[in-house]
Amino acid sequence: MTPAELSQAVQSAVRAAVEAGELNVAAPAAVTVERPKNRDHGDYATNVALQLAKAAGQPPRQVAELVAGRLRELPGVAKVDIAGPGFMNITLGDATRGEVARSILAAGPVYGHNDSFAGARVNLEFVSANPTGPIHIGGVRWAALGDSLGRILRASGAEVTTEYYINDAGVQMGKFGNSLLAAANNRPVPEDGYVGEYISDIAAQIITENPTILSLPEDAQRERFRTEGLRLMVAEIKRSMQEFGAHFDVWFSEKSLHDSGAVEKAVDRLREQGHVFELDGATWLRTTDFGDDKDRVLIKADGETTYFASDAAYYLSKRDRGHEVNVYMLGADHHGYVNRLKAIAACAGDDPTRNIEVLIGQFVKMLKDGQEVRMSKRAGNIITIDDVVEWIGVDAARYTLSRSPSDSTITLDINVLTSTSNENHVYYVQYAHSRMCSIQRNAAALGFDKGPTEGFKPELLNTPAETELLGALADFPSEVSKAGRFREPHHIARYLEETAGSYHRFNDQCRVLPFGDDEVTDLNRSRLWLVEATRTVIANGLALLGVSAPERM
Repeated sequence: MTPAELSQAVQSAVRAAVEAGELNVAAPAAVTVERPKNRDHGDYATNVALQLAKAAGQPPRQVAELVAGRLRELPGVAKVDIAGPGFMNITLGDATRGEVARSILAAGPVYGHNDSFAGARVNLEFVSANPTGPIHIGGVRWAALGDSLGRILRASGAEVTTEYYINDAGVQMGKFGNSLLAAANNRPVPEDGYVGEYISDIAAQIITENPTILSLPEDAQRERFRTEGLRLMVAEIKRSMQEFGAHFDVWFSEKSLHDSGAVEKAVDRLREQGHVFELDGATWLRTTDFGDDKDRVLIKADGETTYFASDAAYYLSKRDRGHEVNVYMLGADHHGYVNRLKAIAACAGDDPTRNIEVLIGQFVKMLKDGQEVRMSKRAGNIITIDDVVEWIGVDAARYTLSRSPSDSTITLDINVLTSTSNENHVYYVQYAHSRMCSIQRNAAALGFDKGPTEGFKPELLNTPAETELLGALADFPSEVSKAGRFREPHHIARYLEETAGSYHRFNDQCRVLPFGDDEVTDLNRSRLWLVEATRTVIANGLALLGVSAPERM
């Protein structure tokens, strides 16, 4: 019995008490059951009686007893104790507890999937770095977190579109083009230009692909270097993202908003909503009506549209494409965008608490031999995604960047993340998976496997170590749902580490394979069921983080 199934059972017991006239309350839409920290208090606990007592006009313990009496009648429930002011501590029977292993193996790769976001249409935008250079360390963090969050939301039933917003309009692209032009003509980098070997590399590639480019007038050269540089840089970013395992369904061009007239149409739509006004020759959006610290300019007095106008058009594009929830994942230097983006949604007539979410990620630093690593040779003044992959690998980077809340500053220690010690969290989890695979291989070498489903004896999995591990496995679907609900993939990573710890304790205390020539027993086979169920959960969890589950290490 999983926590979700037990929650439904408690809910049904409450509903039965209401229908019998014993409780005069509305049955709750959902019931929370949790594993108590002290396992002597049972397998699960719920405070539903405390929640209902006031409305029912009865003492919490009396409400608890009405519900507990019905729960005690259910097959698989060994006992229900009432503790303190009215908590219900529920203990499952050994066979019921062990059945979770059968459920896991029946579900296979989709165990942990749930329907908590069924029907939701989510647009998830992340990374979205300017195409003027390689992805830097901050973007690497969003690549790991954003891609993992997309996987988690899909596993929770949402229809997710992952999106990269290409900032290919505006002054930065002009500076990028000027930098390439200078490199191609052996001139110093412009004062506000971009530096690093990658600029020279791109300029050289453009010349190779366009042999006559340097014979063009300078303005024509500048435009050609800008457009060709953009094409090559976007291709480079796509390559880096693909190699990092970060998938984007849509690569959206900011320039397309201007070329299609979407920016002007967005201003008109916002004007129809009554929030656009004219002042000093400029066109403004009255975002202060919705919590922004100041009103924002959409069109300057000289007729030039602003980045904010593009932001408004881009949000409306997302809504027009049918995305109900629009999640923006932005870096720490974009904190000021939160209120202005929410104000755009409100000015458009949407609900800024539901239709738009802005997640802010903090900084990342890297250490090697105790010293902070600050620069990349190729990029000149930043650490790039390719640097991170070269130093620690995709698995270590993705896992470590996903195991902390996005709003916390983190440090990646290259020495730790390339070691095979338990300090390396991804190694600890992956090693647990490979250890299970080794047991399966050894069992096959001995000529046995877990056997058919009707031969599984879940009641034999009753030691404290087995009970602990089974409880952890049963929690996986709720952990996936929680990670999606809070937009925090780190819940999955921390869960995997705790479950790997439970598995290591089980493996140390409970022998799975028979000794020597001993006969294979039902206990051996049942424990092999548990090993395979645990391996499935670890593999599924790693997949949600975009991390491999190696069979050998």
